[in-house]
Formats: sequence, C-alpha cells, structure tokens
Amino acid sequence: MFEYAQFNGEPSGREPVAMPARPASLVTILNRIEQAVEEETASIRTDMNYDLKASNARKSRYLYELSRAVKGIGAPQLIAEQRDAIVRLRDKLASNESAIRAHLNAVNEVATLIESAIRRSETDGTYSAGEFGRR
Repeated sequence: MFEYAQFNGEPSGREPVAMPARPASLVTILNRIEQAVEEETASIRTDMNYDLKASNARKSRYLYELSRAVKGIGAPQLIAEQRDAIVRLRDKLASNESAIRAHLNAVNEVATLIESAIRRSETDGTYSAGEFGRR
C-alpha cells in the first residue's frame, strides 16, 4: 500500500511512501492462514492423495506475508478482531498438529510392518541367535 507524502520545496513532490500494514490486512492474512490450515487438517484426515508439498508452500507464503504484516506491531497495538483471529488460528494449528502427528504415526506403523515383512521374507527358515532369544 502506498500513500503520497508532500515534500517541502517541491510543487509536484508527491513521492510514494510505503505505509505499515493496516489492521484489516493482518486479519485478512490470518483468515487465509486459518483457512489453509483447516483445509490441510481435513485433507490429512480424509484424502490419501493430498499434496502436502503444495500445502507447505502455501503456508510458507502466508507465513512470509504474516511476518511482514506484523513487523513493528506490538501486542498493545493489536485490536480485538486481530487478537480473536490469532486465538482462532492457534486453536486450528493445535488441531492441525494433532492430525499431522496421527498421520506420521500411521506412516511409521506401516513402515515398521513392511520392514518386518521384508526381514521375514529374507530369512531361510532357520533360527538365528537373535530369533532364538526372542521366542
């Protein structure tokens, strides 16, 4: 966003000057992040073909936008709407973390089962010292 500043001594001295992000833009960014996190959470739980790489790229862009929007803004300057959006986002992120952890645990379990099956298929049917000790 640009505003024009009047400089002394220049009759046509209207130069664009970058202004800090407006509160509405911060809420807009927070809402976009919230929507992306909600979509990712739901998709992790239901869609085996969900593109996590694309989702991570989108969240990275939003994080960059957010970091630029909050640059120089202190907690006392946040308005109630912004605080509410931050609290909602924090709750959505907690739910997202839970879904990601469940997904990673499931992937780990499947990998362990596959590893065990491969190991069993590679044995020649005789007991090894390790196998004998476990039984």
